[in-house]
Amino acid sequence: MATETSNQEPENLDTAPEAELESSSSLAQSLKQAELLAQEHHDAWLRAKAESDNIRKRAQIDIASAHKFAIETFATELLAVKDSLEAALNTEAASIENLRSGVDLTLKQLATAFEKASINEITPAGEKFDPHKHQAISMIESDAETNTVVAVLQKGYQLHDRIIRPALVTVSKAK
Repeated sequence: MATETSNQEPENLDTAPEAELESSSSLAQSLKQAELLAQEHHDAWLRAKAESDNIRKRAQIDIASAHKFAIETFATELLAVKDSLEAALNTEAASIENLRSGVDLTLKQLATAFEKASINEITPAGEKFDPHKHQAISMIESDAETNTVVAVLQKGYQLHDRIIRPALVTVSKAK
């Protein structure tokens, strides 16, 4: 039996290094493939990160440009108003009637520019006082219901739904 055992051991020893070599070769090859795959993923991640940085920078530039040139259309509309006012001032023999009609036309141009820019007047005479849209300057005794706007001292304005200047008003109080 001792011979059989010694005969079997050398066979196992001969095949064990070959299997071990194949196994380590296979492991090395798998490791190399995994490293290549990891490198590809790292490169793809770096490219994606750089692209997202570029997109963020472009968005910041676009936002800055939008802020810078947001009023361009409105400014263009106001140029016609300015031209009309300058023409009125340059008229040598202007009568009161001519000046008045010129100012009326200029005011219409300005109203059109406001309308195109969605700037609306707040004229609250007779309305209930709203602290979000109105600024009360004083209160006077009146026959009107308490906290009703009885006089508008200065019109207010809103841009879309945002108040850019509240109306200055006088509000009624009970007698």
